[in-house]
Amino acid sequence: MNSRRRQSAPVSHERWLVSYADFVTLLFAFFVVLYASAQVDRERALQLSDAIRSGFQQLGVFQGERPDQPGASPWAWGGGPTQSVGPAELKKLSSQPATRGNATEDFAGIRRELEQALASQIQRNEVVLHMEPDGLVVTLREIGFFDSGSATIKPGAQAAFARVASILRAHARALRIEGHTDNVPIHTAQFASNWELSTARATGMVKSLVDNYGISPALLSAAGYAEYHPASANDTTHGRALNRRVDLVILKSQPAPQLTLATPMRGRSSGSPSPPRDAAHP
Repeated sequence: MNSRRRQSAPVSHERWLVSYADFVTLLFAFFVVLYASAQVDRERALQLSDAIRSGFQQLGVFQGERPDQPGASPWAWGGGPTQSVGPAELKKLSSQPATRGNATEDFAGIRRELEQALASQIQRNEVVLHMEPDGLVVTLREIGFFDSGSATIKPGAQAAFARVASILRAHARALRIEGHTDNVPIHTAQFASNWELSTARATGMVKSLVDNYGISPALLSAAGYAEYHPASANDTTHGRALNRRVDLVILKSQPAPQLTLATPMRGRSSGSPSPPRDAAHP
């Protein structure tokens, strides 16, 4: 009788639900672990992005929003959350010149052109090209372009300088002219110190680029550093020769557009141009 009851007991067909529930629980725990491991300490991430952004801004790479400004986003320089762009914004962005995404290719092309135009001067070590954080530096050494103690380009170097100017004008990039000397003091009727000599060479070259080669003054700046930014040690004749130079720095960052301040005058407003960002300085 008991055996008949055991045989006739109904069989449960829903035992699979227990295994299914266990499987779903394991999946939930797995995804919880994935989500937890994907979380980043936001405060540390913000500090890191601020530090990186500040470092690049000091190199002149990012010229927009400053990280210390109120409401500045640490992701503004790239790599952060995306945002929707409407048709008006998209049209504005498409009309702007290419950004720094292709800056490396641009400088590689400019460098190739300069190397071809100045092949003989490079072979004679009168010209050296190299990249620095600010941009591409074209070093014109005194031995090839200036007489000792003079700020006037040698007549024999005018053709080479004209080729450089032609390439610079074609690419229309911001350019900083830097004059450098060695540590040997100079005191002549024209130059009382190396400050005057280095600055005169830089400003004279800027004037030539504007007057003779039609390069926009808004793209140019000049600086004289005397002997205080040496390329080599000044304790040897060869080292001092390397330090007597003019550097043409083709900048990665473009100058900001000049603003005009309107001042009411007798019922009319007259604009006063903003002062230049970089002036010749000692």
